Amino acid sequence: MKGRFASRPGSPEAWVKASPASRTEHFCARLTIDVTPQLRGRIKVVAFQRGLTVADMLRALLDREFGDEGAGR
Repeated sequence: MKGRFASRPGSPEAWVKASPASRTEHFCARLTIDVTPQLRGRIKVVAFQRGLTVADMLRALLDREFGDEGAGR
């Protein structure tokens, strides 16, 4: 599934307070994690090889692991 790019409001507070529809249609929360440059590179290469964006690939991974079907693991 390909999401649409969201334009970010000028401040973090405005981003959090913005309605989900103004962010994107399906994704309304942002998650930030720290990874090593080496892991980031490997993730980007795999996403490219699969013809996906990094965001779409990681959303699918998180959905498999923590979505409705992955609940309770």
